[in-house]
Amino acid sequence: MNASDNAAWAEAQRHVAARRWEQAAAQLQDLLRKHADAAPARLLLAGVMLAQGGVRGAAEQLIATLSSLPADMHLICRVSQSLAKIGETAATLQCLAHPEIARSRSGPALLALAHVRQGLGQHEQALALMERAREAGLNDADFLYFHALQLQFNGRIAEAEGELESCLAKGPSFGRASLTLARIRRQTADSNHLDALHRRLAVVPHGSEDHAAVEFALHKEFDDIGRYEQAWEALQRGNGIMHRRLGYDTAAEEAVFDALIERFPQSLNTAPDAPVGGPQPIFIVGMPRSGTTLLERIVGNHSQVMPAGELADLPKQLRWTADRHGHPLMDLPLLEATRTLDPALLGRRYLQQSQWRAAGRRYYVDKLPPNFMLVGFIRQALPQAKILHMIREPMEICFSNYRALFGDAYAYSYGLDSLAHHYRQYRRLMAHWHAVAPGFVLDVAYDALVQDTVSTARRVLDFCGLAFEAECLDIAGNRAPVATLSSAQVRAPIHQRALGEWRRYAEPLQPLCRALAATD
Repeated sequence: MNASDNAAWAEAQRHVAARRWEQAAAQLQDLLRKHADAAPARLLLAGVMLAQGGVRGAAEQLIATLSSLPADMHLICRVSQSLAKIGETAATLQCLAHPEIARSRSGPALLALAHVRQGLGQHEQALALMERAREAGLNDADFLYFHALQLQFNGRIAEAEGELESCLAKGPSFGRASLTLARIRRQTADSNHLDALHRRLAVVPHGSEDHAAVEFALHKEFDDIGRYEQAWEALQRGNGIMHRRLGYDTAAEEAVFDALIERFPQSLNTAPDAPVGGPQPIFIVGMPRSGTTLLERIVGNHSQVMPAGELADLPKQLRWTADRHGHPLMDLPLLEATRTLDPALLGRRYLQQSQWRAAGRRYYVDKLPPNFMLVGFIRQALPQAKILHMIREPMEICFSNYRALFGDAYAYSYGLDSLAHHYRQYRRLMAHWHAVAPGFVLDVAYDALVQDTVSTARRVLDFCGLAFEAECLDIAGNRAPVATLSSAQVRAPIHQRALGEWRRYAEPLQPLCRALAATD
């Protein structure tokens, strides 16, 4: 670029810094008319378009960078991250095939691309990139933590445990690693981390998420060894920290659920030209910690099914189709934008961006629990899809949420009243989907799945149009990567140990019992 172009580029960046989006967009578009292959300008213009609330225009700009993307690892990382963020999965895979990646020895860049692969559910590829990042010199606490997670996701549990210990040796107040280490196996009176956890409490920033994570780790380890009073106290402290950090807006969440029900008030008609070709999704939905991962492992063991993990494909394609950028799975502006939505287009977009995950099989499992909010859209856009809905006894599921640290993903989970309120919204929405799309969703009870696994699995497979295969029940032999809170435990044979866990804390959980009873 000449001096005039450089001045225009600098001016565009000043507009962006000042959040003058329209002026920035005009400046960048002028620049691209002269330099169509200027990838940094297209990348910046895509960011400007997202800031203005649009998705499709940003996607066009990002995809246009791929034909002339230079051998610049920093730029390759930014483009791949941006494409993945807005759900352009096919283009993300194209970017990840850039030949410069195979040559790179940049540890930070390789780690960044590992996170992109992880976000796509490609955990074996993510681990391979992390191994290369380690060879390139990365070895700080953050890297060791993320490397340990990938080892765990890929079933290398003993190695993950050692890596977490190494991480904590470098970062003594590293809360996430403390909690992951506590969860990776059952602790005993003779072998636990309680002394180390108490030492970390003395140095962790008070009121931080690290602080909360150490408290959740204490709860897990005290619970394992039967010291339930101390376990409950730690759990209360951890949840109190997170509740103070995040809050929970009862009215705002209720408004979204009300609007969803209003958006689909009667029997759901399917799109006349809804897509049907190629591999088809089996959605698994429900509240987190309801047993969705266990169900995925069973269905995913079938010879005609590929377990793809927790996918953000549907929410991202919904936002692309509605052309409404945002981060929540559902909010009122997005819902309003969907009133003119083309369901057939949503179905085509979803399949175009996700069918590669089937790897030649007839079906693939899309297991994102909060997709229960999107059943109406699935019915209209993908009427041939199957939806399995995991249900669990109210106290079981609410307590399981209360003892999980979800970061900022589920603010409702950090208070007993907010848990009961969210459960009520979830239950009434699922009742609505059953009313307006009868037979489209199969409820699968967690108790039945672990107590009468064979007959429950037969019913699930029959609903999906699949013949029963005994291999489906061998979840301990399933070596596929899994990236959930239960990624260490789900590799064990099917068991009933999680039934009734809340009863150890029945007395302090009475407020939750009463709040749930009030929802009936």
